[in-house]
Amino acid sequence: MTTMQSVDTDFDFDEWVKLAKEDPDAFESKRKQAIQEILDDTSPEIKRRMEGIQWQIDQICSTSSNPMSSCLKISQMMWGNVLGENGLVEHMHRLNSPELVNTIKPKELATVTNIRTNGNNTKS
Repeated sequence: MTTMQSVDTDFDFDEWVKLAKEDPDAFESKRKQAIQEILDDTSPEIKRRMEGIQWQIDQICSTSSNPMSSCLKISQMMWGNVLGENGLVEHMHRLNSPELVNTIKPKELATVTNIRTNGNNTKS
């Protein structure tokens, strides 16, 4: 089972906005570095998938005519993965399906043996 790493709470949105306006190349470099740091801290089980998603996002950004267009396309991609075919919602519904529920066997209950021969803890 994997766990998410804690998110850096020192993120300064205004600083990033200023950098993007004043030095777009430095902004892009810093953005890529921040993403790479997150990917480097990701467990091997999901790292390849996250790298693939980031590649898709980068391709959308590089082929879109403007940032708003990129944002809309990325949002559509996200919602497709939530609501679309084989998406999160579909998987959640499958977890509650009778076919799956009936295949899950409850753990066997343990047999409890009473080690007391009489109703109290005193020795005879």
